[in-house]
Amino acid sequence: MNCKIDRGNYKPIGNYIQLVDNRNKDLAVTNLLGINITNNFMPSVANRSGLDLSKYKLVQKGQFATNIMHVGRDERLPVALYEDDKPALVSPAYKVFEVIDENELLPEYLMIEFQRPEFHRLSWYYCDSSVRGGLDWDRLCEIEIPIPPIEEQKIYVDIYKGLLTNQKVYENSLEDLQLICDTYIEDLIKKEEPKTLGSYIQQADERNTDLEIDNLLGISVNKVFMPSKANQNGLNLSNYKIVRKRQFGYVSVTSRNGEKISIALLNGEEGLVSSTYTVFEVIDKTKLLPEYLFLFFRRSEFDRYARFNSWGSARETFDWDEMCRVKLPIPDIKVQEAIVTIYHTLETRKRINEQLKDSIKPLCPVLMRGVVERMIVDPK
Repeated sequence: MNCKIDRGNYKPIGNYIQLVDNRNKDLAVTNLLGINITNNFMPSVANRSGLDLSKYKLVQKGQFATNIMHVGRDERLPVALYEDDKPALVSPAYKVFEVIDENELLPEYLMIEFQRPEFHRLSWYYCDSSVRGGLDWDRLCEIEIPIPPIEEQKIYVDIYKGLLTNQKVYENSLEDLQLICDTYIEDLIKKEEPKTLGSYIQQADERNTDLEIDNLLGISVNKVFMPSKANQNGLNLSNYKIVRKRQFGYVSVTSRNGEKISIALLNGEEGLVSSTYTVFEVIDKTKLLPEYLFLFFRRSEFDRYARFNSWGSARETFDWDEMCRVKLPIPDIKVQEAIVTIYHTLETRKRINEQLKDSIKPLCPVLMRGVVERMIVDPK
């Protein structure tokens, strides 16, 4: 007895979706988002200086956005379902679309399908032969997916949404810890006599002259060290600066960072940063904890302070002298330790939350495999 898939239940996506092209003409929306290759919306890293947001596309709750230009390069289709109540903006180059009739196809069910590795491979297969390997909209609409009856769709969506709800409850509890950290710092700023930071920090200018280290790092605007994207072939690492555990590094140029300063505290393996970066450390850790100082640097208020106190013409920089002039509350070391303990608890729970999210994603293919298996029939 041979089994085959009932292709009658496989339908082209284009039968169920339609493009939407609403622009931000009245500039009422400012939340600019991108889409990553894990199929999630994320804050855009675009430099907003001089950006005309009236040309950007609006995406509303229940609508999808996708970047079809680099599918061949990434071998994935970045696509996400927008679920927030307030609208957001995406690039004019993105495609925004919606389900035509939710009585025939649930947006959440379609999003489950979009997260299957098989769908990404099929999207890649449908790409054109250009350098970027773009996926034409019409070709995307030709892709066929299994579409069971709406009641079955609801079952799969309810299972998936139940898992997401549990994860969201855990994620929301993180906001309380974050509020405690932020409120604690704000309260200290109001009550403590501010101290000048320059009395507590010093530059570290240790070079990699013996080529002992090859762990080349950069610093993101999210204030973390990250592996450098620089091509290391033929690169002379002897003049690079060494950054060791509990030392800071920062990029003084702030004019191209989306109103943020790239600064980070190293907690992991020692590494190298560009000689143009500034590396510094706390002089006496019994008076000022590096981790407490980093909590101060993480605040959006510090981003604004650093940007306001950056100077230059073509490139504005927040130089070392300005860093030393920063004023902040430096309470008793026991108080600092208490705040840092709360922060470490928060970071640990954030990692657990990411693990929860990562454990849910693989269930999409499992759920869809159930759909496919139900469509296997015996032709007799």
